[in-house]
Amino acid sequence: MEKDGDAGDGGDGHRHHAVRLPLTAMEGPDSEITSNGGPSVSLRHKASSIMASSAAAYRSKPASFWALLALSGGAMLTAFPAASLLSRLYYNGGGQSKWILSWSAVAGWPIPALLLLPCYLFSDASPTWPPPPWLCFWYALLGLLSAADNLLYAWAYAYLPASTASLVAASSLAFSAVFGRLIVGKKNRISLSTVNAIVVITAGVVIIALDSGSDRYPGVTGRQYALGFALDVAGSALHGLIFALSELVFDKYLGNGGGGAAAARFHVVLEQQAAVSLSAFAFTSAGLAATDGFAAMRREAAGFAAAGGGTAGYAMVVGWSAATFQLGVLGATGVVYLGSTVLAGVLNAVRVPLTSVAAVVWFHDPMSGFKILSLVITVWGFGSYMVGGHSSEKKTARDRGSSQHRQQNQIRS
Repeated sequence: MEKDGDAGDGGDGHRHHAVRLPLTAMEGPDSEITSNGGPSVSLRHKASSIMASSAAAYRSKPASFWALLALSGGAMLTAFPAASLLSRLYYNGGGQSKWILSWSAVAGWPIPALLLLPCYLFSDASPTWPPPPWLCFWYALLGLLSAADNLLYAWAYAYLPASTASLVAASSLAFSAVFGRLIVGKKNRISLSTVNAIVVITAGVVIIALDSGSDRYPGVTGRQYALGFALDVAGSALHGLIFALSELVFDKYLGNGGGGAAAARFHVVLEQQAAVSLSAFAFTSAGLAATDGFAAMRREAAGFAAAGGGTAGYAMVVGWSAATFQLGVLGATGVVYLGSTVLAGVLNAVRVPLTSVAAVVWFHDPMSGFKILSLVITVWGFGSYMVGGHSSEKKTARDRGSSQHRQQNQIRS
């Protein structure tokens, strides 16, 4: 509070400084006193601040935006773990071909194509047709990278338990953060919380590597286990690169516009996913044909021992694998479009505890003390990233508000 004349030059020619009085009426019982005598923010005030900033962020975008983001994130957190478990079930039932499992991951490409029809019929969305040559190039490149990524994961799941493979795949957050920053730019800031999460999650992956002898399946050699581990990390790196390139295509060429504009143009996500999956399907089908994989499907189906066994069980596993993986990738593409590469990397890594616990329950995967420690460390890394990211966003908003306030004062003066 200021008394008259305190803020300017007094009658004696000296400058008087404003005196700030403590507003004791505003300090409730939740306030604490720090060592220097000043009030500190209580947990209740912190929670109120978080809720207020979250409410402000929610009001800044239309409900359709948040609904689509929730659906996309939910698809990632449910479909990806299901696809991972089905990959392990394929091998447990007697499947052996990495090409067949990779092919099943993209065989569901008609799903986003079918979802496009209601967008064209019942909304103002118009198809991007014919796509320009540069867009065809990006679709073909992303399709090739997706085909390679699926093949790397197929090899990894052939030698690793599903719980271990999912823990190693948590490294995709680190690659998503790095590629997002290098390729897309400022939208994917690497803050101190991001670096902390990367270091912590990498430590969890190293722990799994050091404990490699505790969960190796019978018949899997040490060299095969190491190969599966390395290919899982390589697949995670490629996953992060695909996220970043997809966001680059959206930002540079398709223009999501942010907020309501992004929600209104969500059909471009379905278009890209249908085109990329079709491209990956073509590449994978060529590889499958070259390795006599279509004939191997009939032989594997005849002796399949999971999901009821036989051709019906084989078709069920391959079919659900195609559907769940396609829905998971579609959800990830939606998160990249509406959010960012880093957000997609975070959600992709959040599925780790879900997959690990489900694998232990469903397949009775061994859960050693080192693996439990790795799981706890990984979850801790996610939590620190989310809390740090929230604090960073608050600081950025506060700095932006202070800058605007200074500019307004300069204009007035």
